[in-house]
Amino acid sequence: MPRRVRRLRRLRPVGLAYADHAPVRLVFAAEIASPPAAVYAALAEDVEGASRWVTGVSRARSTAGGKGREVTLSGGFRLVETVLAAEPDEQYAYRVDGTNLPGPRTLLEDWRLTPAGGGTRIRWTFATDGPVAYRFLMLLARPGMGRAFRASVRALDRRLAGR
Repeated sequence: MPRRVRRLRRLRPVGLAYADHAPVRLVFAAEIASPPAAVYAALAEDVEGASRWVTGVSRARSTAGGKGREVTLSGGFRLVETVLAAEPDEQYAYRVDGTNLPGPRTLLEDWRLTPAGGGTRIRWTFATDGPVAYRFLMLLARPGMGRAFRASVRALDRRLAGR
């Protein structure tokens, strides 16, 4: 029997400052050997390549001439995103405008890159809001999301090093 695909629902649009004051903010950081320019290129220019290193992403593509993204997660969940910041070698951020994920009312991801010991320090902020049960589940998911983030950036570093 074919799986039923849920329609996308619209999320409340938020600006870049939301990353600093969202009701739920999960912030993770890691250092990798790859330089900021290579990391930025993987985030902003090779959107399609995300499925090869981001845990849980099965497909991704750039839209609107690089101003948007469409991402499919494992399990068939879809995200339609708008890029809010694309500062080469420093920052890449986007908000989710539509999704079939249950729960979120808002969702923004902010990737900050800083040089660190010949490589890059990556800080990822996952900023979101939704009903009380969703906020609680997101806080419970923090350890797993941290592990997924660290695994993803290690996979990115290996990919960029050509290993």
